[in-house]
Amino acid sequence: MTVLYVAFAASVATFIGGLFALRFRDKLHLILGFSAGAVAGVALFDLLPEAIELGSKYHSASTIALFVALGLFGYLILDRLILLHTHEEDDEENAPRGFFGAFTLAAHSFLDGIAIGVGFQASAVVGAVITAAVLTHDFSDGINTVNLVLRNGGSWQRAFRWLLVDAAAPLAGAASTLFFHIPESYIGLVLAVFVGTFLYLSASDLIPESHHRHPRALTTVMTLLGAALIYLVVHLV
Repeated sequence: MTVLYVAFAASVATFIGGLFALRFRDKLHLILGFSAGAVAGVALFDLLPEAIELGSKYHSASTIALFVALGLFGYLILDRLILLHTHEEDDEENAPRGFFGAFTLAAHSFLDGIAIGVGFQASAVVGAVITAAVLTHDFSDGINTVNLVLRNGGSWQRAFRWLLVDAAAPLAGAASTLFFHIPESYIGLVLAVFVGTFLYLSASDLIPESHHRHPRALTTVMTLLGAALIYLVVHLV
């Protein structure tokens, strides 16, 4: 049940992010910048060492590195070729584009929920740290869901409905992990995949979005603060 509780927190973070987008649009670059650093920090400072520690009992270092690459490039294919992810610089109003963009973000959130569930299968500490990264990422997902629908000609009502779908996705993803268990010999490899996906999310989505129309030094400082905070949390736990 712990998994469902923390997944519900991710759902709430998504919903709050969407509401934030409706109210404080001018400050989003700072929040997104911090989120980018936090998500990258979780990948580098917690998931990667954990994947190496657990995976090295059964697999070589090159195999673990391969699964990091599979996570990064696999998410690239999913994001750009299958789900047709829409970025904020696409300013042309297009309702189907807004639909696919919102759908993609909901899919991201569903995978985030799976990451939470798998993390808790590894250990409570890993699950808690993944949850911290998911909370920051899903906050930005809620922001982007609302922005995508509104910018592409959707109504406030449609944006709110998509926000509800996106908010429910992490809970559904986490709940799905209650019906399967990953063998210990594969947990390290699964965590390695999430290292790649989290790095992709940070470098491809969150960092560019935080600097879009706001190329300020303070945004970069917020990114570094996000990574530094995760580093401190990991080493103090």
